[in-house]
Parts: sequence; C-alpha cells; structure tokens
Amino acid sequence: MSPKPVHIAQISDLHIKPPGSLAYGKVDTANALERCIAALNAFDPAPDFVVISGDLADTPTAEEYQYLKRLLAPLKLPFAGIPGNHDSRELMRAAFPSASYAFVSGPLNQKIEVAGLDLLLLDSSVHRKPHGELEEPTLQWLDTTLASSPDRPALLFLHHPPFKAGIWHMDRQNLVNASELAPIVRHHPRVQLIATGHVHRATLTMFAGVPTTICPAPNHAVDLDLAELREPSFKVEPPAFHLHSWLPGEGFGTVVTHQVPIGTFDGPHPFFGPDGKLL
Repeated sequence: MSPKPVHIAQISDLHIKPPGSLAYGKVDTANALERCIAALNAFDPAPDFVVISGDLADTPTAEEYQYLKRLLAPLKLPFAGIPGNHDSRELMRAAFPSASYAFVSGPLNQKIEVAGLDLLLLDSSVHRKPHGELEEPTLQWLDTTLASSPDRPALLFLHHPPFKAGIWHMDRQNLVNASELAPIVRHHPRVQLIATGHVHRATLTMFAGVPTTICPAPNHAVDLDLAELREPSFKVEPPAFHLHSWLPGEGFGTVVTHQVPIGTFDGPHPFFGPDGKLL
C-alpha cells in the first residue's frame, strides 16, 4: 500500500492568562483558543497531529498551565508543545509530564513519529529572555536524531525564527545562534521544513536551503511595521493556523503549507452548474 498524505496542524503563541484576564488588557486569548480548537476539530480531513510552537502560557504561572489544559481538553487530535519565551520549562514539564521529552531535565525537545514522517520539536527558549537559542545538547540531539533515520522526511519545529522578518523589535529577539543550526540542516537533506512561531504573522522564506515559515496566531498579530514608524504594537487581525501537508512522492516527497483562517465564512459555492457550465 502506497503512503498516504500526512497533515500536521501548527498553532502558535496562545498566550493563555488566568481565567478572566486579557492579554495586554485587550485580547481574550482563551476565547481565541476555543475558536481555534473548534476549527481544528471541524477540519476535514482531520489533521494527523497538532504542534503548538511556543508561548502556550503568558506570564507564566502554574495556574495558566492548568487553565490551558482545561482549554485544550476538547481538542480531539493528538498534540505536543514546545516552550517559547513566555513559557517555563519546569512548569510545562509538570503540566504535561507524559510527553516524550528527549531529556529528563533541561530542554523540552521531542521526536514524534506520525506515519512516515518525523516531527522534531526543538526547545529554543532561554530562561526569562525574549530571544531564542538552541543549546549545545539540543544541537547534538538534533544532529544525532536526524542521522538515525536518514530515509524518513522530517519537519523541524521551534519557537524562534532563525531569520530576520523585517520587524525591528522582533528581529532583535529571534534565534541568536541560527548559524549553528544551518550546517546541521544542510547536512541532513531529509529536513523538508522548518516551522516557527513568535512573530504572530504568516511568513515564508528559505533558511539553509529549506523552506522556513512563521505560523500566524489565533489571537493577535504583531504589527507589520516594516518602516520602523511605531513603538512595538499589535493588531487584532483575522486569526489563522498553518496546515503542513506532506505528500508522498519521489525522494522525500513534498511539503505544502496552507494558511487556514479561523472562523465561519460564506461558502463553499460551486464553480459549475448542473449542466457542467461555468457559472
């Protein structure tokens, strides 16, 4: 039997606060996550897995993670998360103790096999700092893990982008040691995608010869201030998530990333009438 497509949903930057609290006094991130989960549960075909790429909590506190777990309970799909700069490794490990962490302490890296696809979740968080960094044990783990199954396509997930997006106040807090990640990616051609979060905007570029994305958020978006005209700001734009579809084929197959808006929209409507003619 030939391999089937594998669909990996990515959601990012949930920023869950204690019940009744609004992010920045404006954004109901809990309600935004509830809408996102409803969209994931309703999507057809159902995604095979959901990756949450950082900033699950906001402050963070144990109360926020317990509230997050209650909010995630209706999700009908398997999922795993990695920390962002708003998270705590220790609190995340305590909240999700059954996750398949690579180390008993330290970075919350994970390897997850979904059909013929490997998902490698990398912890780029730095304690109480906004920027990201992949520690030496993480880089060694990544290199060894990629070498262990050279014939399987792999998708890498981390919170901090390894490139500048052009938004000044976010670019100074991206992955500071991207130059150490690049040679590992180039050395292992099975890496088909690097998927990140942090910037709350759908963004695409190439890094180390591999398509690299930033996932939009279900709540608010960082202001696209490319001219450096404003103080660090956000906007409440249409929410969305990413769906990474791995399509089997020659070599390592193909990965296609779709941006999926969250909400109810008019349609679908047919292009053709009963007579087969274009309407």
